[in-house]
Amino acid sequence: MKPDPKTQWNVGYWLLALLALVWLQSLWQAQRQVEPVPYSVFEQALADGRVAEVVVGESTITGKLKSPDPGGKTVIVANRVEPDLAARLSRYDVPYTRVIESTLLRDVLSWVVPAAVFFGLWFFVIRRVLDKQGMGMGSFMSIGKSRAKVYVEKDTGVTFADVAGVDEAKAELQEIVAFLKDPQGYGRLGARMPKGVLLVGPPGTGKTLLAKAVAGEAGVPFFSISGSEFVEMFVGVGAARVRDLFEQARAKAPAIIFIDELDALGRARGAAGPIGGHDEREQTLNQLLVELDGFDSSTGLVLLSATNRPEILDPALLRAGRFDRQVLVDRPDKAGRVQILRVHVKKIQLAPSVELDQVAALTTGFTGADLANLCNEAALAATRRGAAQVALEDFTVAVERIVAGLEKKNRVLNPREREVVAFHEMGHALVALSLPGSDAVHKVSIIPRGIGALGYTIQRPTEDRFLMTREELVHKIMVLLGGRAAEKLVFGHLSTGAADDLAKVTDIARDMVTRYGMVDELGYVAYEAQPPRFLDLQGPSPGGCPVSPATQERIDEALRSIVMSAFEQTTAILARNRETLDRCARELLVRETLDEAALRALTQDLRAEAATTPA
Repeated sequence: MKPDPKTQWNVGYWLLALLALVWLQSLWQAQRQVEPVPYSVFEQALADGRVAEVVVGESTITGKLKSPDPGGKTVIVANRVEPDLAARLSRYDVPYTRVIESTLLRDVLSWVVPAAVFFGLWFFVIRRVLDKQGMGMGSFMSIGKSRAKVYVEKDTGVTFADVAGVDEAKAELQEIVAFLKDPQGYGRLGARMPKGVLLVGPPGTGKTLLAKAVAGEAGVPFFSISGSEFVEMFVGVGAARVRDLFEQARAKAPAIIFIDELDALGRARGAAGPIGGHDEREQTLNQLLVELDGFDSSTGLVLLSATNRPEILDPALLRAGRFDRQVLVDRPDKAGRVQILRVHVKKIQLAPSVELDQVAALTTGFTGADLANLCNEAALAATRRGAAQVALEDFTVAVERIVAGLEKKNRVLNPREREVVAFHEMGHALVALSLPGSDAVHKVSIIPRGIGALGYTIQRPTEDRFLMTREELVHKIMVLLGGRAAEKLVFGHLSTGAADDLAKVTDIARDMVTRYGMVDELGYVAYEAQPPRFLDLQGPSPGGCPVSPATQERIDEALRSIVMSAFEQTTAILARNRETLDRCARELLVRETLDEAALRALTQDLRAEAATTPA
């Protein structure tokens, strides 16, 4: 914070006055001061009878002369000497005097220097700490000031043209921009814009990017701050910063206030129970609620916030009149992923043969941040192989690296382990190829990746799915059990390689029984609570519903029945295609990786199954 020029001018006046006072005092003392003479001269004056009066001080002796000396002086001063010493020295015809050494400077320095060193070190350390926190000099005076970064149109460098794949959310925010540019036109029918807009969605979907795009399009001051920057170690700082932020925004209205990671500030009060809690955070939240009630959106002040945990927000924040509108920024669908990829591939040298639809098909469930990372990893893969352009194979390598992890070529498996892994992965692939409606198998590999993956099978969804039938869930269980079934069929024993598959199988089967009501014997009853969804603040909390021991036993039996029935059908499929399984596994041992085209050539005689599983 810059100092006030008036304050600097006043301080200068005080310094000049102080210097003038010291100078005048030194002149006055110089005029009154009499230069000391040697003590022997003083005694001689006494012996000559020229001294009328003597005044003995602590360190000096002063004599008043009867008549002025030739220099016009009427006072003579000498430094005192002990009488015994003076008597002995008087026997010699030598002038003598006493020198008084001043120790004032030494005494002052002995106190001032250590104190100055201590405060200097303290000042240096505190300054470094505050600079690291972004508080800078003058922090204790400005600790209650808002630390929001203020942008204008040219500062963000982001417009709606840079945002893709979230068309619905972008349309909602375009309305905010239009209102800021023409508030009279939007208010001609008596309508008002929402005071607050809450952007909700998983991490990496582009909530912060959308907020910056609003600032870039609106061309108004844009106050950007994180929720965690309000709360400090000092009590009352958070509330003071909230007040200061809204005061600055009102002074520059029309303006936009963007609070990122709102859950750090707006967590529901009383969530810690009757004891514990965080009073400072609650005071900050209370101040934010007051400010939201205190400003009128017709003045052109709009509050944007983003969070990926809306279920923990305080209900008072989400009521009408505060955050009136919640905008879901979800993971993009296939068309949205294509649009996002088109934005990011502009920064890389893309081969003309690359079809972005094929890349989008490989990235089901990816967010915008994931797709940006994918394009970067693909460009790095092309650079490593010395290519001039980024091809589709580079995107495939990037997907494998992101999903499965880095290749562990130094993790050498013995021949027996490689054989088990090859049959395990081919079991997954052949079951997926045999079942109708299953996702296409994109690649099978026995190259270890990541932390514990000794091999992997990548399936490519043909379309985005939002609902799944009972048969499709059973098929998914069978694909996951394909590796365990192949091991038991070929080797007659089981290994630890299917641990992750079994955990996923158990989760799917449990959801079928306890959440989806897909077992007729148990009825269409949900025996387990629904996990909280976005903005579903009033729903039951997860943790399970109480059931009787008899019902729990029936649930366990139904779960076991689904899994074992699917395992038997999976084993039957592999047994009927044993020759194909052996051939594909041997080829996989030789080549280590089989892509979709190679699998299609090796499994031409595969017998497709229409698997059904009883309830």
